[in-house]
Amino acid sequence: MAPQPLRGLVPSLLCGLSLFLSLPGPVWLQPSPPPLSSPRAEPHPCHTCRALVDSFNKGLERTIRDNFGGGNTAWEEEKLSKYKDSETRLVEVLEDVCSKSDFECHRLLELSEELVEAWWFHKQQEAPDLFQWLCSDSLKLCCPSGTFGPSCLPCPGGTERPCGGYGQCEGEGTRGGSGRCDCQVGYGGEACGQCGLGYFEAERNSSHLVCSACFGPCARCTGPEESHCLQCKKGWALHHLKCVDIDECGTEQATCGADQFCVNTEGSYECRDCAKACLGCMGAGPGRCKKCSRGYQQVGSKCLDVDECETVVCPGENEQCENTEGSYRCVCAEGYRKEEGVCMKEQIPEPAGFFAEMTEDEMVVLQQMFFGVIICALATLAAKGDLVFTAIFIGAVAAMTGYWLSERSDRVLEGFIKGR
Repeated sequence: MAPQPLRGLVPSLLCGLSLFLSLPGPVWLQPSPPPLSSPRAEPHPCHTCRALVDSFNKGLERTIRDNFGGGNTAWEEEKLSKYKDSETRLVEVLEDVCSKSDFECHRLLELSEELVEAWWFHKQQEAPDLFQWLCSDSLKLCCPSGTFGPSCLPCPGGTERPCGGYGQCEGEGTRGGSGRCDCQVGYGGEACGQCGLGYFEAERNSSHLVCSACFGPCARCTGPEESHCLQCKKGWALHHLKCVDIDECGTEQATCGADQFCVNTEGSYECRDCAKACLGCMGAGPGRCKKCSRGYQQVGSKCLDVDECETVVCPGENEQCENTEGSYRCVCAEGYRKEEGVCMKEQIPEPAGFFAEMTEDEMVVLQQMFFGVIICALATLAAKGDLVFTAIFIGAVAAMTGYWLSERSDRVLEGFIKGR
């Protein structure tokens, strides 16, 4: 009788497996949405050309390193003279000059492949700088350093130190851009040769300028102290060489809406919304109202909510009044819910049995477990050699088999488990 307990184990495993498979997949197994990608800005053609030339030069170094460098110097010199300017080497270099994902590089290489071949076979000696010959002179995509635009004009400050060395010349080295200097923080002027707003000259010579910050609200100053101010930033006024805050709210310089009030801040002001109870206000809270909003009433110095439910009767059947801030609403009374605009009495569902939520498949598995446990228990007792339990076991097996095959067994057992 040793195999008998397995009959109870198998249904249990089947039940557990059935329940596990019926559960939704875990979150970590579900595919995550692809990340949102921001549009990538296309590089300037000059930058693409420069990258192509840099990759080409690296290819030249790689082909020499991979094909030579053994030990037979005389043999290498003889072979190198043939390989150095050969078509084979050019093809090897061009094969890897652009990465597979660099669409701009491939497009530029396709447009300029004949020029690269012409330089390789005919122009190397007279124009050894491929970048200058291809990108600047032939394709006219780039300009020399310190110049910009279609005509390669000098950047402000000159080609040696564009923007004085304290900024970036827009479009430098390309055939585009405006040539305007984008100065570093603290510097200003057309060529970044002056100190910007809020900074002063701490040091200057023929080639060097150091700009340091003025005291907080100072726009122009002679030094870092508060008393060194010459001009104040917006929202401040100069008084005895010091910048003091202007109260825009007190001087009526602020422009706030009808349902807002003004709050002064350092160098500026803020407009904040009045309380809901107010129809115009002079400050925060229901105690600073000019007038009370609809649904509120003046009580002392404050505008307080009116409880409309003290006088309002809701028209609908089974409705009751519910007071809200500044108004009221009619809701269904307790025990009722709104259906198609009418408050209907809620139907309380009958209490379900403990196994009411089980599916049909789960019921079948549970039946197998139930019968398996009973038969195994009787089999264990019968195995002890007791004739009484042996007879009961045989009778139980026969009865269970007949009952199991009957059409009404499922309904009876289901009703028993669900408490019906």
